Amino acid sequence: MAKKRDQPEDRAVYIISVAAELAGVHPQTLRIYERKGLLRPARTPGNTRRYSDRDIARLQMIQKLTQEHGLNLAGVKMIVEMEDQIERMRRRMGALDRDFRKARDRMAQEMEALRARSRKGEMVPLSSIRRVEFQIRGTRGKQDPEDKKQGKDRWI
Repeated sequence: MAKKRDQPEDRAVYIISVAAELAGVHPQTLRIYERKGLLRPARTPGNTRRYSDRDIARLQMIQKLTQEHGLNLAGVKMIVEMEDQIERMRRRMGALDRDFRKARDRMAQEMEALRARSRKGEMVPLSSIRRVEFQIRGTRGKQDPEDKKQGKDRWI
């Protein structure tokens, strides 16, 4: 899956030697990380790797996890994948939140329009609602003895 590169920190500008120097690793290490799925640098039309500020930050995080915390690359990969998943969920939650706010605002506008059209400020005139009685039957329900005598089919 291709990474979106629409944020300034996602703009891939560094060649592999510069990225390696900024991260404090050998260029071959970057190739290894890419093969293991820890990094996905952008590619030029000539297939040259280009690294972004976000990639450099990820490289620094990988270095910290391996050198300071003693994780192996398999553990780092799990953490990277979880962080990617969290980021996708954050974006999805943001989109859902925006959709919810729009729907809530639309509903409020519709309710206000209904109230404005109603004579008494009721969205649905109470006079148009007929009374409904429900019969509840179940293992816990018991029939009222008086109703049973009168042949009524009501349960309590």
